[in-house]
Amino acid sequence: MIQTLAFYLFASLVIASGAMTILSRNPVHSVLWLILAFFNAAGLMLLVGAEFIALLLVIVYVGAVAVLFLFVVMMLDIDFAALRAGFTRYLPFGLLVALVLLAEMILAVGVWNLGGIEADARMASIDPNIPNIESVGRALYGRYLLLFEGAGLILLVAMIGAIVLTHRERKGSKAQNVDRQNRRRPQDATRNMRPEVGQGVEL
Repeated sequence: MIQTLAFYLFASLVIASGAMTILSRNPVHSVLWLILAFFNAAGLMLLVGAEFIALLLVIVYVGAVAVLFLFVVMMLDIDFAALRAGFTRYLPFGLLVALVLLAEMILAVGVWNLGGIEADARMASIDPNIPNIESVGRALYGRYLLLFEGAGLILLVAMIGAIVLTHRERKGSKAQNVDRQNRRRPQDATRNMRPEVGQGVEL
């Protein structure tokens, strides 16, 4: 009974905070609602026994990603009128994408329930005597090792691409020449001047 009440409490708060994240006009408030959604999602993970995922939600998403979003939003000079105009402009396209994603999720659940794949083959076996983090580690580095390594390679390629795009040469940009700075002599950088009284220094 208590687990059912906790589930409905956490689930309703996740849905409400997610809706407020989208509908809130102040970006700072949106990030705070997002943090609340992460905390309630972590509560749902604890209810199903996935304490490792719950800790990841709190430590990684709340402690790093959401706080980073909050700092970025607070430092940016955001035009709220243009932001609301853009939201209204792209609302039909966003609803279309949401409907497509909803249809894909319904199709995936239907295929999952109707497919001829055995239940043991569709999911990793759960042993109640093994801790949750150990079960996740066995699944990632055992059965799903190739997929896990493939995801790591994709992230590595994305990181290298971002670095290459950031460090590409731009016209009019000034770069630091470390070799020229190291070869500079003190007499080339400073000049001893003896101005007369009442006379300024020529730069």
